[in-house]
Amino acid sequence: MFLSRFDGQSRLLVRSLMSGTSGAHRALSVLHRQQQANHEMSLSSFIQTLCQDEITCPETEAQPLIVKPLVCLFPALFKQNLLSFIYLAHSVLPQTSVLHLLKCLSCDPHPNPWVTALGRQLERSLGAHSEEPLYTPQCSQKLKELSQRLAGFGEIGGWTKCLSGQTVECESQRMSGLSELGTQRKRKSSFVALDSGDEETGQRSKRIKMDVCGSERIDAEEQSTNEEASGRLDRDAPAETPVEEMQLAPDSPCDPLPEHIKVSVLQIKELLESQTEWDQSSMDVFKVLNECDPAQVEVLCGALSLSDLPEQTLPKLCSSVLTLSPDLSYSTAATLIKSLLLDKVLSLSEPASRCLVTAVTSLCSHYPRPMCHALIGPVLMEKNIGTPQAELLNRLIEGCLDSHYRLLLLQMIFKIAWSEAVLSIIHSLLDSKPDVNEEVFTQLTEQLVSQGPQFTKSVKFAKMMLTVLTKYSSHVTAAHKHSLSDCLMSNETFLKKSLQAALKRIAHI
Repeated sequence: MFLSRFDGQSRLLVRSLMSGTSGAHRALSVLHRQQQANHEMSLSSFIQTLCQDEITCPETEAQPLIVKPLVCLFPALFKQNLLSFIYLAHSVLPQTSVLHLLKCLSCDPHPNPWVTALGRQLERSLGAHSEEPLYTPQCSQKLKELSQRLAGFGEIGGWTKCLSGQTVECESQRMSGLSELGTQRKRKSSFVALDSGDEETGQRSKRIKMDVCGSERIDAEEQSTNEEASGRLDRDAPAETPVEEMQLAPDSPCDPLPEHIKVSVLQIKELLESQTEWDQSSMDVFKVLNECDPAQVEVLCGALSLSDLPEQTLPKLCSSVLTLSPDLSYSTAATLIKSLLLDKVLSLSEPASRCLVTAVTSLCSHYPRPMCHALIGPVLMEKNIGTPQAELLNRLIEGCLDSHYRLLLLQMIFKIAWSEAVLSIIHSLLDSKPDVNEEVFTQLTEQLVSQGPQFTKSVKFAKMMLTVLTKYSSHVTAAHKHSLSDCLMSNETFLKKSLQAALKRIAHI
């Protein structure tokens, strides 16, 4: 409703904070991605917008117009998520801006107790007003009344029985919440020795607490929302929903998937585990990939355990993905490729199977850019890349990538340490004659000179040098010739004379 007040990046944060009980962590994930894309990104404008005065219409025509900070007009759940988010990210925020926002929240004529508690907790972490209790006066009065009702019921009673694990779930949750609101001094004066042998008295005490639970009941949905938002101030507590099984590693987003996506995940799982042929209707379930945002795609891929999928299933899965219309976005395709193929390629100890080759080449032909960044690049960065990986990448270079992407890979290779396996990949790239300009050729020459001393006896390196001197002779300048001549002097292979002869033939350049 107020999104028009915010700039583009801030709108994403607002939408995240409005997305339910996991809004704080969803917003933190959005912030991290924004900072990766723009290191100068700041939350100052976001907080300033929240603190701007907004004119609101009164509930009745007889009342005057009211001016409130914009943040006060948002629902309580947004405010709880906002304060939890700021608590997690306050180390990168100006303290004055955070305190100003807290001051604006205090202007709310109808404050939410949980928002008040979260605000005071945040003030404590910033070193301001640490003497104020987290609970409100109304909460303090209710605690006194509850303490009086629970005290004095025989040997079993008081807070000891109240906090024991024998009560119903709603009672244990409520008492643990109250204990976090500063009731330690109550417990010290109210604890009574627990006699577990008196069964009749225990049952009577339990009935008393059940009655208290009913009399002190607040809206169940709001209570669960508030408890979770408050708990995130001290720990990362994911929502207790079935979607916990659909999450990735701890550093991945833990947001629940929408219901329709969860249904699709179950359908895809059933399809992947089936031994029958896939018809068109069964392959349509993959359309859900076009309905997911990047974070949801990661959760979906983790839920499906794509990295553990049998290789014989890969061709059918890739064929289904390639039939999707419209095509997958870059981020979705990259996430899918990484989850599905990267571990399989890195773990190769022998030549890739026909199924794996089919899957990799089909996806590379259709999604070359995501393939370069999500699979080929990470494989090249591995220090222990072997012959099986090199052979598979050479297949992609020779059969799937055009000149633009081959040049991209060549520039990637300039940033890594070379090995015998990498040399074969470089040779394939140079044999394919990408459109190398003067700047890239100079970088190549510098790499040949710097990496050459460790390959003085390598025939692969010598063959690669011969390719450079024959196929790229028009790029060789006087400076290049001098550097390459010094590099050839240390060569100890049978190709040394051929290399020197090739260099002499371009000596006039």
